[in-house]
Amino acid sequence: MADGDDRQATFGSDGSLETDTTPDATGENDFGEPKESNETDGGYSRYTVSSLLQKAVRRSDEEVAAWAAWELARSGYAWNLWDRLNLYVVEDLRAGSDVALTIERYEELATERWEPAEWKGRLCAIHAALAAARATSTREASNADAYFSAVADRRAAARERGEDPAHDFPVGDLEPGGTFDAIFDGHTGEGSRLGRGTRFFKTHGARVGPEGEDEQSARWQRLAMLLDEDRDYDPDELDRAVEPVDPDDPWGEHGPDGRGDGSDEPDDRDKPDDRDDDAGDRGSLSDFSG
Repeated sequence: MADGDDRQATFGSDGSLETDTTPDATGENDFGEPKESNETDGGYSRYTVSSLLQKAVRRSDEEVAAWAAWELARSGYAWNLWDRLNLYVVEDLRAGSDVALTIERYEELATERWEPAEWKGRLCAIHAALAAARATSTREASNADAYFSAVADRRAAARERGEDPAHDFPVGDLEPGGTFDAIFDGHTGEGSRLGRGTRFFKTHGARVGPEGEDEQSARWQRLAMLLDEDRDYDPDELDRAVEPVDPDDPWGEHGPDGRGDGSDEPDDRDKPDDRDDDAGDRGSLSDFSG
């Protein structure tokens, strides 16, 4: 399938609309009349039908979405159809939906295995449109992009005036000891300077949630920490490593001084030669070996 970007409308120096109509989109319409540029077989503007397709999908109008997809496919504008459906995937679809892969598969079948305007290609177009219309629509990504962009402008303008921004990003200044202290582990310059290595990462940076680790994963995590030849982990650290984060406060895991483990000392200290007498209090391999 040719790249749809090569067929987008442009304007000439005199302001007239210039388009590159594909051979498949020429011929006669349903009324036996020669098709105008960008006209569908039903006598509609392909721009209008293309817009209708996305709005119908967004509003979950299955019949209208199916018709619009069929109309574009049969009229030689399959490239426009698939371009619009893929735009829906990133502009109007809830993140994480498997419909994105479904649409991709239908496009592959319609354009690589079969002819887009023929019967099988049209069925793929209808299937894809119906799958899109039945998916959960949301403008979350577009709304987030618009919001973050507006805040960026306000934030920059405030700095230029030497003022604190009235609107800021949801992460603030991102400094150690702040809300997002857990991110400053050995993978960052700040974390390295604070001596935060594997110990800090295991007990802070690697935590998941709010569901937490499942039983098997938690068992593996504890065993890996117990078998660590370079570090001794106490019971609190073993528990903390697999403890789910609070769904209402996912970043609330710093110590009393606001720096995670409450210490700037290197956290990857070697084990002492003389083992603790209370090593059993940390748990043993048999406790987690199943």
